[in-house]
Amino acid sequence: MKVISALTLLLSAQLCLGQQIPKELKKTDAVISNLIKKYRAAGLSVAVVKDNKVIYSKGFGYRDLEDKLPANDSTVFHIASMTKAFTGTLLGVLESEGQLSLHDKPALHVPNFQFYNEKMDNLITIGDLLSHRSGIGNQGSSIVMFPEKDKLKTVQRLRYLKPEGEIKDSWIYSNLGYTLAGTIAEQITNKSWDINIKERILNPLHMNSSYTTTEEMEKTNNFSKGYAMHNGKIENVPFEDYYSYTPAGALKSSVKDLSNWMLAWLNNGVFNKNQVIPKKYVREATTLKNMKNDIYEKDAFLWGEGYGWRLRAWHGHYRVRHGGNTNGFSTLMDLYPFENIGIVVLTNQKSSLLPYAISDYISRKLMELPDFEFPVVVHDMYKAKTKAETLNKEKMPSHSIEEFVGTYQANGFGTIKIIKENKTLFAVLPTFKFQLAHLNYNRFYLKGTEEFTGDFNPEFTIEFTNNHKGVISQLKLYSQKEPIEFNRE
Repeated sequence: MKVISALTLLLSAQLCLGQQIPKELKKTDAVISNLIKKYRAAGLSVAVVKDNKVIYSKGFGYRDLEDKLPANDSTVFHIASMTKAFTGTLLGVLESEGQLSLHDKPALHVPNFQFYNEKMDNLITIGDLLSHRSGIGNQGSSIVMFPEKDKLKTVQRLRYLKPEGEIKDSWIYSNLGYTLAGTIAEQITNKSWDINIKERILNPLHMNSSYTTTEEMEKTNNFSKGYAMHNGKIENVPFEDYYSYTPAGALKSSVKDLSNWMLAWLNNGVFNKNQVIPKKYVREATTLKNMKNDIYEKDAFLWGEGYGWRLRAWHGHYRVRHGGNTNGFSTLMDLYPFENIGIVVLTNQKSSLLPYAISDYISRKLMELPDFEFPVVVHDMYKAKTKAETLNKEKMPSHSIEEFVGTYQANGFGTIKIIKENKTLFAVLPTFKFQLAHLNYNRFYLKGTEEFTGDFNPEFTIEFTNNHKGVISQLKLYSQKEPIEFNRE
């Protein structure tokens, strides 16, 4: 692979003026170049801060593989779920201003809002949203397959969505929970989440190359394309559209900008002698709120969630972490508050452990820990097979395919239109059109068409059911913990 070899040899090492690389990191360039080759990544950027200064900041490989444009430490990447710490911080700033309490119930700030049941209304707080212990769950089917641009309309769906876990006694990752947190900020300030993030966080931290929208990012001359692996090849993939769940993952930034973010967190929220992040919130956000209790091992007894951060004891060190994964990008930030160390790795490779391998190497070198051979894991992107599907002749549907055609609706989600084209059934959702591939009897699965560009494998089962008259009246979509029931209109 001559292209890959050339790619991994390219090292864009634009160091900050006067930056001295510590002796522990002297081999880091070579190690990262080797890891890029192993993972077959297009490009990445890395920054390390220690003792209130940047000690390492570089780009490797390409931000644009097709045009051979190099990545550097100012290259803008999608940071995905690393955004959550910014949304949490925004709520912490508003609390310091007396505009809310993290102990408030969401309904106090969002008009006409309610959860699925009274117990949720009475117990869930803003802090529970930030620590993923609300029990709401991810509800990914609602916000990804049936997206809504308006945040307020999106969170109003929660009255119809069954919780996926126990309130305050479960850890279930929730993009919708962070969407609600961002909506609360909008309602309190009468400003968009985007403007709030810029005014209260990005501008004070001099993060001038950080953006909340793809459109803003694309106006710059130094942003990264996104890539994914498929059958051993690197392929360019489209950017994810975050619709209304921007507070959960829409930020785009560079390691140069994110170094300022890390410096503030490691200095009790102070940057350039200004208290940008409230000191009280820094402590609260990095204090364990929600423990993961499904693993029994030495370090796991300090392992769980703060506010927008994953917390864990790691080889005797307290680690504050959050990663991100979106179409074409995998990212990671690690903070070690008691060692005053921060590491950020932004890659343009989807579903990859590469940022974890790099941060692990740097962490071990700075803390004089034994080397570890990190596993090479890069998941292939989903691509639909284009061959025509036929009915399972041994287990045929109970009705003719024409009788499945119709519109099906579910509160909290939206509508699915089942149509027939050239003797084949298709499911038309607000975002995508899927072929219905037959499994058995009245069970099918969603199969992506050539136009499918989603950042997920859509091959969920759909089952049609009859009413007491034998007429098809409902379809069940098995895309999350419990099947979603869509009733025929």
